[in-house]
Amino acid sequence: MAEFIKISEVEDGTRLLRWFLRHYPGMPQREFYKLCRGGQIRINSSRCKGMEILTAGDVIRIPPTLQSFQKVSSKTETGEKYSLSDLEELRKCIIHNDSDIVVFNKPAGLAVQGGTGIKKSIDKMVAALFPYDKISLVHRLDRETSGLLVVAKNQKAAQELAKQFQSKIAHKEYLALLQGTVANKSGVIDNYVIKGHVFESSASAPKDSHPQRAITEYKVLGEASGLLSWVLFSPKTGRTHQLRLHSAYSLHAPIVGDDLYGITRGNLGGALGALLKTQKLFLFAYKITFRHPGTGKIITLQAQLPDFMQSVVKFLEFKMP
Repeated sequence: MAEFIKISEVEDGTRLLRWFLRHYPGMPQREFYKLCRGGQIRINSSRCKGMEILTAGDVIRIPPTLQSFQKVSSKTETGEKYSLSDLEELRKCIIHNDSDIVVFNKPAGLAVQGGTGIKKSIDKMVAALFPYDKISLVHRLDRETSGLLVVAKNQKAAQELAKQFQSKIAHKEYLALLQGTVANKSGVIDNYVIKGHVFESSASAPKDSHPQRAITEYKVLGEASGLLSWVLFSPKTGRTHQLRLHSAYSLHAPIVGDDLYGITRGNLGGALGALLKTQKLFLFAYKITFRHPGTGKIITLQAQLPDFMQSVVKFLEFKMP
């Protein structure tokens, strides 16, 4: 018997041929066009030629002859696997979208870029969400970090945004919950980092190493009983794990949930301790300002705190910037 599949919002805008090649990769294109000509493949009961653009809600008739070809949900050439529900969840994270860029409020734990052992990543999933755009990453967030991530949708936008992030024309602000108190309530951290270590000067780094200068402005927004600090960070450079390193080694107050540079949370009991039991990192890319690559206008975007941070901030009555 024929099968009928309803097109989801995630697949809206996908060309019919591309849809079939994605779901039935073993099917020859000549077989696809033959089935279209014979009326075996249909859209909303109507005959089709194969190059139609699908709309969410369309119903596709799948002829029984295609059952001999392996059907897949979604699998990238690098081996990444994700479902349509995964793509729908990512679509819900979009806070801005136009012809040049798409901006996400990235959840904690989702990798930005694919690689060995990574099953899901932003770059591959966004390419599936926008199959007719040339998707390019223009900056990064750690897998554990949540918050604003800007993705370019064409080459011109990618080049323009990459320049802004590299030259620090784009301005980013982060919110973090630190375990401990910070002696100076505001200031600028200016030192050098290399392979997860911090050095006060390049001369103090090991010989034959290549330390990178790391600069971060910070301001303490609130404190809780000498146990926790609510901090606004504005990085002026973009080194790997910069804010995590500066929190742990320069401010001597690691970010809550940082299992790499942090400490245990066993001394935080009661209701607060229960709220902090999540293994997620309490570092959030809160605000970003940049020049739009298409319009040339300066835009500022803010994202809502993830639930696991929102509950703690509310409990401690911390204020947003």
